[in-house]
Amino acid sequence: MGGWGFAAAPPADASDIRHGDWVERWLPGWAEPYARLARLDRPIGTWLLLFPAWWGIALASPQWPDPVLLLLFALGAVAMRGAGCTLNDIVDRDYDGKVARTRMRPLPSGRVTVPQAVVFMATQLAVGAAVLFSLNGASQLLGLAVLGLIATYPFMKRITYWPQLFLGLNFNWGALIGWTAVTGALGWPALLLYLGGVFWTLGYDTIYAHQDKEDDARIGVKSSALALGDRTRPFLFVFYAGAALLWGAAGATAGLGVAFWAGLAAAALHLAWQAARVDTDDPADCLAKFRSNRVVGWLVFAGIVAGHIV
Repeated sequence: MGGWGFAAAPPADASDIRHGDWVERWLPGWAEPYARLARLDRPIGTWLLLFPAWWGIALASPQWPDPVLLLLFALGAVAMRGAGCTLNDIVDRDYDGKVARTRMRPLPSGRVTVPQAVVFMATQLAVGAAVLFSLNGASQLLGLAVLGLIATYPFMKRITYWPQLFLGLNFNWGALIGWTAVTGALGWPALLLYLGGVFWTLGYDTIYAHQDKEDDARIGVKSSALALGDRTRPFLFVFYAGAALLWGAAGATAGLGVAFWAGLAAAALHLAWQAARVDTDDPADCLAKFRSNRVVGWLVFAGIVAGHIV
């Protein structure tokens, strides 16, 4: 690790690993670092990956979405988010060792070796593949097509100040697969839903990236937080307005009723609150605002489902 070293452990409140949580209390010792590799202790990322897929399923369904399909995609989201995080930790293990928030993760702390992490990632990918191949042919093709985005995303922070854009392209792909799982083919509502999700991710992951901006600048990692700096707030309004407008276009194209617009309006108000109130110099507030996007996910999902009925 050269001159950066590991002279002292970071303060307890600097690490993103919370000791004494359910992972430590309920899992055997050998399983704990793998649960943290898969981020089972921090489910918000799984929700943010899952919601676009649930939206796509709901948007394509004439009334109530198929609960079996929703459960299948939930399982797939847990597996694929875990595999993606494991890949990211393998690629970033040296960088993570230099950042207070990530220094105690399983790979940089030495609790899991790279070969063990690779085997664990392959196991998660196998679960994701089993879910994917239970779907129709169009969904399978889309699932295979996104693998290139998944594989290249961890390297984006080295070459561009906009890795958040590439995360958005990855994390919202489920909107396309969810739609085709119901209809068997792509359509404009799914594409508009997907693009809206990309703008949403640009917003929430820029907020998330502000937690690490000082360490990122020190070690040479790029992010939209560094690119935007003090201009972050107006850009958050732009990103979130783009998301709301594109989601609205998706709902209008799909012929959703008035209840959808109520749900979308509530989601848009929440996003406006995030943009107006986030303190980008307070890591704890950035994390809280980031996590609050689960509310947006539920509001849009409920709006889509209700919009088919009302």
